[in-house]
Amino acid sequence: MSGHRPSGVELRRVRANGVDLNVALAGEGPAVLLLHGFPHTWRLWTHVLDGLAGRYRVIAPDLRGAGASTRAVDGYDAGTLASDAEALLDALGESSAAVVGIDAGTPPAFLLAMRRPDLVRQLVVMESLLGRQPGAEEFLAHGAPWWFGFHAVPGLAETVLAGHEAQYVDWFLDAGSLGEGVDPAVREAFTRAYTGTEALRCAFSYYRALPESAGQIQEAVGTGRLTVPTMAIGAHPVGRALEQQLRPVADDLIGHLVEDCGHIIPLHRPEELLGLLEPFLASAGSAAACEPPVGAVGAVPVGTGGVLPQTPADRDLHG
Repeated sequence: MSGHRPSGVELRRVRANGVDLNVALAGEGPAVLLLHGFPHTWRLWTHVLDGLAGRYRVIAPDLRGAGASTRAVDGYDAGTLASDAEALLDALGESSAAVVGIDAGTPPAFLLAMRRPDLVRQLVVMESLLGRQPGAEEFLAHGAPWWFGFHAVPGLAETVLAGHEAQYVDWFLDAGSLGEGVDPAVREAFTRAYTGTEALRCAFSYYRALPESAGQIQEAVGTGRLTVPTMAIGAHPVGRALEQQLRPVADDLIGHLVEDCGHIIPLHRPEELLGLLEPFLASAGSAAACEPPVGAVGAVPVGTGGVLPQTPADRDLHG
């Protein structure tokens, strides 16, 4: 697969929640909001944008501090990032969206769905953990990955890594694709986005906000439930840990594991990801069409069966 920009993509700067977000837009139809992680930009979705844009309006921002978006002083907790996403949808005139998050994009996607089930019609989350929620004990049996601590110390990682950004980004991309690597153009875009001490400061601020994000997730699940249809997708290394965290709090959850796939699912196994996304996203329309009116015979509520924004690892994995 080539690393060229997907066809029909418009790049736009959108003011949202006090920051300017660089946003890739493609297609027409119901909105699908894509939230990337580290060390990514909107280009993480390069190989799935065209497939989605045939039926949906795809909205793929560079998150706060990433890529060409504002390198804000603060606001890297999941709650603020959820507010960024909410404000972005409002600025684009969207009153409903399916929200897809991976890695650091998962906690804000989750919080947005918890806060605004009227806005988030479906939720897809991948390769991340939700704070201190139970279900990831086996995955975290040996502690969080080494880079969580390294990134968390203010001023340290961005100083140590200055001049070595390309090698550092490469490590995560190689690990996250099980050694296969990514397209050169995508790799170059990611390297540019994370070069310089200020770019790195913003990236590592996500880790420095983890305790605050975990508290926000804890509060959300303590006072409500995840009611929107949700799909959790795992690969290597997170596996089914995220799904297991969601089980006790989600009313409508399905889980999938992508075999022989690294952490960066949209780049490593885009066809498999599209094969999961397309029927799930399409189900929103069919479910609405088939849903009986409230109070009608057979209108029964669906029964049931939490930050490490990054994708923790088996010791040598991706973030």
